[in-house]
Amino acid sequence: MHAVILAGGKGVRLRPYTTALPKPLMPIGERHAILDIVLEQLAAQGFTSVMLAINHLGSLIRAFVGDGSRWGLEVEYVEESVPLSTVGPLFTVKEDLPEHFLVVNGDLLTDLDFAGLLGAHRMSGTPLTIATAPQNIKMEFGVLDVDADRVVGFTEKPTYRHRVSMGIYGMSRKTLDPYPPGLSFGFDRLVQDLLRQGEFPNSYDFDGVWLDIGRPEQYDEANRRFGELEPILLPARSGAAA
Repeated sequence: MHAVILAGGKGVRLRPYTTALPKPLMPIGERHAILDIVLEQLAAQGFTSVMLAINHLGSLIRAFVGDGSRWGLEVEYVEESVPLSTVGPLFTVKEDLPEHFLVVNGDLLTDLDFAGLLGAHRMSGTPLTIATAPQNIKMEFGVLDVDADRVVGFTEKPTYRHRVSMGIYGMSRKTLDPYPPGLSFGFDRLVQDLLRQGEFPNSYDFDGVWLDIGRPEQYDEANRRFGELEPILLPARSGAAA
């Protein structure tokens, strides 16, 4: 199984930390970087090869990961000369990708079954499978229902529950075919294109641990809770230690 890790972002929300370190190398706990955890999880779940899409401080990621042998993985790199957003880097290397592969943002901590997601994607026949998680979104204002200039309903600061993208995807190589190399292109535009074409992505529902380390409050939470999270995120290592 093959995975692409998107590790080229500038980490603007985590400045000033990310002026010296790329987001995937931000430390978690006393012994880990985020990328270390993701690579270990992939190896434990049967992935054998990884492509790292790098840009900002990419030389540090190369130095940390090397050829991937530390995790038992074969690692190669695609380096952007200009920012290509989240899907754009894949257009450059689409001929080198397998028929189906995983794509994961390099600044996430989750106990999602990556192999299960990719297997479900293969079986679905859809062009894209999106890992989704429930999220509560609380409005800061009272919400009015208005009909013909009349207020017909009112809810004080309601909370809405939606499923949101986790930044982890199962993808098929043919999904990339229409797009030329060098195009700056995000997953939002890809999903919108697929919806317009009636090619509806599949949802892989998940309710476990999911922390977006690109958000400062979740980075702080991950470090605060890492003693509790480590055996969940890295069960194989925790079992060996026991």
